[in-house]
Amino acid sequence: MRARFEELDWRETPMGELSLRRRVEPSLKVDVYEVKLGDEFLMSSLFTVAEIELARLGLAAATGTGLDVVVGGLGLGYTARAALADERVDRLLVVEALDAVIDWHQRELLPHADELTGDGRTGFVNGDFFALAADPRGFDPATPGRRFDAVLLDVDHSPRHVLHPSHAAFYTPDGLRALAAHLHPGGVFALWSNDPPDEQFTAVLGEVFTDVAAHVVSFPNHLQDRDSSNTVYTARTR
Repeated sequence: MRARFEELDWRETPMGELSLRRRVEPSLKVDVYEVKLGDEFLMSSLFTVAEIELARLGLAAATGTGLDVVVGGLGLGYTARAALADERVDRLLVVEALDAVIDWHQRELLPHADELTGDGRTGFVNGDFFALAADPRGFDPATPGRRFDAVLLDVDHSPRHVLHPSHAAFYTPDGLRALAAHLHPGGVFALWSNDPPDEQFTAVLGEVFTDVAAHVVSFPNHLQDRDSSNTVYTARTR
């Protein structure tokens, strides 16, 4: 009989104590996988609609076939797996700062991890997405200057609520211009946010990109007996 709660892994990281836990959600009678960084919950398999929509909405804005895509932040793998579900994606590079998170997938501690690690289109980079975005060499150490058709980012809670102060510079016009340099002309940047649409950030996106949109993604919140919502921003290089 499976335990109602178990800690699958625990690591000390430069960002704090990181843990992967599995528990049974009694109201739904399902296993829930959760990631905590210190005392803060980073993600839960109970609420994944917006993570999947990040890939769907981001790639819906991309044109053509043979897409080369970056996912910033691996997490529980929902965005990356949703990106691979798009048959136009030829290559997927997942950038994750915490090597433990990549290891969880490679050890198949998470459901469906093999769908990601076993897909020949997938590559992993253990690195700081924000530092790589600011670096002219870009996201792929093996191919400096490699450009992409889409970048899908889900790391911080929102542009205003970042996990580390060093991330804040990314959400400025200069930070976003550096990112845009890693995209092909007409390439797409998509961002998940836990906050409602932010008009100031939308305006910042508009300084760098075109076709800027803030999509509100609603989903049932069984714990609060109401709907909750996240935001997915999409934008295209000029």
